[in-house]
Amino acid sequence: MTLDYLTTVVLLGTSLLGGVAGVVGAFAVLRRRALVGDVLAHAALPGLCLAFLFLGAMQFAGLLAGALLSGLAGLGVISLLCRGTRTKEDAALGIVLSTFFGVGIVLLSVVQQRATGAQAGLTSYIFGQAGLMVRHDVYLIAAVSAAALTAVTLLYKELKLLSFDPDFARAQGWPTLPLDFGLMGVLALVTVIGLPAVGVVLMAAMLILPGATARFWTDRLGRLLPLAGLVGAGSAAAATLISAGALEAWIGSDRLAAGGATANLPTGPLIVLCGTAVLLFSVLFSPRRGLIAAAARAARFRWRTGLENLLSSMYELSEPRPAAAPEVPLGAIFQRRAWQPWQARLLLWWASRRGLIEQRDGAARLTEHGAECAARVVRAHRLWEAFLVRGVDIAPDHVHRDADAIEHVLPPEIVEHLEAELAGTPQAPGRPKE
Repeated sequence: MTLDYLTTVVLLGTSLLGGVAGVVGAFAVLRRRALVGDVLAHAALPGLCLAFLFLGAMQFAGLLAGALLSGLAGLGVISLLCRGTRTKEDAALGIVLSTFFGVGIVLLSVVQQRATGAQAGLTSYIFGQAGLMVRHDVYLIAAVSAAALTAVTLLYKELKLLSFDPDFARAQGWPTLPLDFGLMGVLALVTVIGLPAVGVVLMAAMLILPGATARFWTDRLGRLLPLAGLVGAGSAAAATLISAGALEAWIGSDRLAAGGATANLPTGPLIVLCGTAVLLFSVLFSPRRGLIAAAARAARFRWRTGLENLLSSMYELSEPRPAAAPEVPLGAIFQRRAWQPWQARLLLWWASRRGLIEQRDGAARLTEHGAECAARVVRAHRLWEAFLVRGVDIAPDHVHRDADAIEHVLPPEIVEHLEAELAGTPQAPGRPKE
């Protein structure tokens, strides 16, 4: 696949921007400052317009300098509102976002009424237009990205502690306030250079999505940061190729980049949509935090709980001689548990398949292995009941339901500890579970 010059320039610029936005935005997500990027992007609009009115031309570096100053001014107003008044942080964020954006829209109208024509393209900063990017813009994005990543690397230890335990960092005498303002400054810088690509409205998503996505796959900051950068860069690169129609041409379509169905789509929104697609994939299929994995773990736990309840019910119905494994009528088992018929049949089939019980003529008996498993569950149940009655002084008629739930999650070491703690007290009477 051969890319033309313009597509290559835009691809490099958006990929660099996506990577650095992912890394810096990950800290904002961890610091619960995700919406600060949105405020910065909206607060930058007045600075863009004022810089254009001052310069009288579309100078990329000058416009971004004005946007940066305006964004930092917005951060300063938020700080003043939070520290000098009784305004909460979320209210301050909303006030600054709406006020600065309103001022920016008014100034943009003033700029558009000028008859010079030099303001053409200024409105692209609202929704972004990555196709206007040129080589010098890529150099500026690369320089800012290098500076931001260098700052993150040099201050990695400090930013890590600030993100997870700011109170401890403050108690150790670390300059948490300058660090926090420094992080917000880097975030503002990255936000400003991203405005030409994705615009004021969508820049917050470019900062938030990679960090939120990476959080589904790892618990370690050292892995989260490069993963967030990879997600951000990959989403931006894929969106650029889709926007240019190059991806369609690469997969063998007869519609080339200039005339393909995906050509000329806006790059900024596509970057956000690609990032959202990766986030949705992570929400569903992450092995530890994904919805499918969580549903599978919950189903396995419910299944194991039902199987253990079946074994413990048969054990208690077999008392006082469960080791002899007498046959227990199935009706007596079902009477003790509020199971649906299909649930009961499925549990009995699975217990038989695992060699825990044997069925015959409407009755079942525990095998030797099944009796051992049932004894462990009943032992944990009765030890927890005895602990609640004798150690916590809870009425005996209030402990059964709690013990019936906790018996399935007590680890062996806790069971042994409970037995040792209760060894000096009279044995709690073993009564069948209801």
